[in-house]
Amino acid sequence: MQKNFTEEDLLLLSLEELLDLFQTLDSPSIEEMNGEFAARLLAQPNWVANTIGQITLNNPFRQWLSKAFRPLDTTTGRGYNTFLQGHRIVQCYPMLTMIAPSRFDNQPAYQLIYRQFHSICGSINMVDEIRRVSKNLYLGIGTYGFTHHQRHIPYPFFLKATHTPYRGDIGRKRDGFQISSREIPRLY
Repeated sequence: MQKNFTEEDLLLLSLEELLDLFQTLDSPSIEEMNGEFAARLLAQPNWVANTIGQITLNNPFRQWLSKAFRPLDTTTGRGYNTFLQGHRIVQCYPMLTMIAPSRFDNQPAYQLIYRQFHSICGSINMVDEIRRVSKNLYLGIGTYGFTHHQRHIPYPFFLKATHTPYRGDIGRKRDGFQISSREIPRLY
């Protein structure tokens, strides 16, 4: 029987424990992932990744608040990240969302594919995978990179439903974008 994990439990788990847990979880549906979800980094692969993550996402000038999603239909959706920048709330890093096989265990995961849109996250081939831990709590594994090896290094985070509505689509799509093995290796 699986333990009922809380945010505090996830914060105490090692990278290996988070990956083990991820492989026991189910994917949320496209419809379930609707609105804003508070976000927070979890254990990272090493101290360098942790330091870079904290500097990039949680510094005095820019703090990562959430990810947000909306279904487009029953198979795809859209999303963005929200930051507190000074005293302003800003949305950036748009993404396409879909259910696809995980790069970690080939089982379904809610995928955030950034490369469909112009942004730094799209330029570094970022893909996040999300699975449900419990009602309103989700474990995410981020990946990015230019090589197969780089795109399999896990960067865990969690999401918690806030019941705040989606604020609206952002971003400019890349011309001619097609999902490839950079995003979903098991399909190609």
